Amino acid sequence: MIRPYPLRAQAEAPLPFSIFMMLHTLLIVLISDQILTQIWLLLPKLLVAIAILALTRFAIRVVSRLMAKALSRTEPTLRKFLIQGAETSTLIIGAIAALNALGIQSTSLVAVLGAAGLAIGLAWRDTLSHFAAGVMLITLRPFEVGDLIEAAGVSGLVDAIGIFSTTIITPDCIKIMVPNAQLFNGTLKNTTTLKIRRVDLTVDLGDRCLNEAKTYSLDATIYELLQLVKSHPLVLKEPAPSCLVTAISPKSTVLSLRPWCQAQNYEQVRSDVQKLVQEWWWRSAKSWESDDIKPQPDRDKTTENSAPSRANWLNWLG
Repeated sequence: MIRPYPLRAQAEAPLPFSIFMMLHTLLIVLISDQILTQIWLLLPKLLVAIAILALTRFAIRVVSRLMAKALSRTEPTLRKFLIQGAETSTLIIGAIAALNALGIQSTSLVAVLGAAGLAIGLAWRDTLSHFAAGVMLITLRPFEVGDLIEAAGVSGLVDAIGIFSTTIITPDCIKIMVPNAQLFNGTLKNTTTLKIRRVDLTVDLGDRCLNEAKTYSLDATIYELLQLVKSHPLVLKEPAPSCLVTAISPKSTVLSLRPWCQAQNYEQVRSDVQKLVQEWWWRSAKSWESDDIKPQPDRDKTTENSAPSRANWLNWLG
């Protein structure tokens, strides 16, 4: 059974509670006063820091415009990279100045950032490798914006070169982001740098090599093919097109027809020249069927258990 307090104890019980409430209120007032004092002391520094950040933002715009004018004749990719670097440097300087205005020592901040940078570097080593590769690509410039390249299993037009990845637009209008490390560490084929390209076409003549005299002549056939490709307006005069014999057998003669064109016209020239060769082939086939042309000797016929005679081989080769 709980015994009740005496009446005197009950009367004196509120006194400690009142003292506690007074101390609590005094403590709150002191703390609030200290906070207000610190805020009052920090307010000018805060305003100065805000002003520094505002000036930094204005300085970034000014630096960007000045860099763009100074580098107007520089390659677009390199110009963009240098402008971004100048903007980032200006922002870092402004941030350090703002922190110093707030009373934060930059030396301790640099130490913290260095430790954080080490941890981030270990965690993002692959991403940093792409960054390093991007810097090397922009510095060495194996390709530029607008070049047609083949690398990392992708073929297309370079749309943008970034710090971490390169944007490539494929011929079927698909946008592909390729990590820079794959482009820098792998084999890269740039078909635009030298401005011109050679179109290599294989022409299998079979066993027919006809000229206008309706006689068998390989030289005349090569001459007709060269005149055919020279008639195309997009085929360059210099370097001159060529036609070489790449394979020969008793049943077939294979030629390599090699016209030159501007790099941007490669696909069109390749298609058009193949059409011209096909039309020429059809005309030759019709001429073969309509005119009385003595067919070539059957090179497959040989005497029993004997090889083709030397005279047959010479006739076929000549």
